Amino acid sequence: MDVLATLLTLTVLAASGLILMRRYWTFLRANAGPIGLSLLCAAAVAAFLYLFYRTPGTEIGAAQPIPFSHRVHAGVKNIQCELCHPYVGQSLDPGLPPVEKCLYCHKVIIAGHPEILKEHHYFDTRTPTPWKKANYLAEHVVFNHQRHIKKELACKECHGQVETMDRIRGKYFYMHFCIECHRERKANIDCWLSCHN
Repeated sequence: MDVLATLLTLTVLAASGLILMRRYWTFLRANAGPIGLSLLCAAAVAAFLYLFYRTPGTEIGAAQPIPFSHRVHAGVKNIQCELCHPYVGQSLDPGLPPVEKCLYCHKVIIAGHPEILKEHHYFDTRTPTPWKKANYLAEHVVFNHQRHIKKELACKECHGQVETMDRIRGKYFYMHFCIECHRERKANIDCWLSCHN
């Protein structure tokens, strides 16, 4: 009796499944146009979002008030980072180049270029160049560049191949990035001694 009831139940379920499948296919055939259009719109939105957020052109970083090419300065001219970021070896803040630092070279090199003339304007009005920040760290983190330089850690370990970038792409440094690097180098990972003091 149980076997017969089970077979009867399975037969009813199979018949119900076939009826539902038939209705489903009928629904799909009747609404193929709107369904296809919806899928096409979803694909177009996904493609737009990909192109907007992931294409190489979006990774060039923020435009600066004076176009500064790290590729030219650090790459082609092979100028060391410390020349323009003077405090990197002595303080927590690497320092951005003051107007005088730029004009040290550019009083002679392409001195009449319109962008260099902008720099002269900043100098003449005693206004610091309003460089835009590229790299971000949480406010509660104390990062010491000096410690890392003393350990002979190259700038590109954290900042990437800046000598290949016209504009710095910038980065938000999350905790996992620092911890992975410290673990690889067997450096201190005690929170209060390392970064949060």
